[in-house]
Amino acid sequence: MLLVFRTNTAYDRWWEGRKQWGALVNNSRNLAIKLSSILPHDDDKERSFFKEIIPRFAAELRAHLQSEDTRFSLDEKPHPKIPDFDRRKHVPNQVASLIISRTMQLNRQNKITGDQLILLNPELTSLLDICGSCERIKNTPIPYSYSAFIKKFIFFYILTLPLGFVFNLGYLVIPVVIFVFYVLASLELIAEEIEEPFGNEANDLPMLRIAENIKKNVVEILT
Repeated sequence: MLLVFRTNTAYDRWWEGRKQWGALVNNSRNLAIKLSSILPHDDDKERSFFKEIIPRFAAELRAHLQSEDTRFSLDEKPHPKIPDFDRRKHVPNQVASLIISRTMQLNRQNKITGDQLILLNPELTSLLDICGSCERIKNTPIPYSYSAFIKKFIFFYILTLPLGFVFNLGYLVIPVVIFVFYVLASLELIAEEIEEPFGNEANDLPMLRIAENIKKNVVEILT
């Protein structure tokens, strides 16, 4: 029962991370669609800016969660209005702040009305909400003592299992014990594999592919 709970807890963490990145995809698309409807079609300057900065948030969030020092480059030539972010500070905060500041500036220039600004507000505020949820998952690991206890439980359970079945099963107890050990050990390994969803391993969330998909969608919408 403890092992099943451990596996379910790890899966819940993985699934919560996937839901947050799914929400980021949807909100990025919605923000791009709303801006595409609001901004004039001949305003290439603003459209070009948002085509670069909206996908940039997903890229920088991925780098932030994976603690990468290298920069996720979206283009060979950076947009002139997008600064080189301070890597010593919280980069997703800087990207979100730049998006909101630019939107507020357009409001002051009467390119975006107050009603339109209210329409954009849910997507703008959702960026850091998603970032905070992902940070909560990453920074709240399953306690080591809990994981260590389960490993010890599996060890002693398998060690004593033959004593309970040897008189009834005889030599068949050997494959039975091997099978039980395989099942229990596999559940523990699965839990360890998925409890940290923001890594670079095969079973972790495909954040790079999601970020690239966000960029593709946003560019198509705002072009």
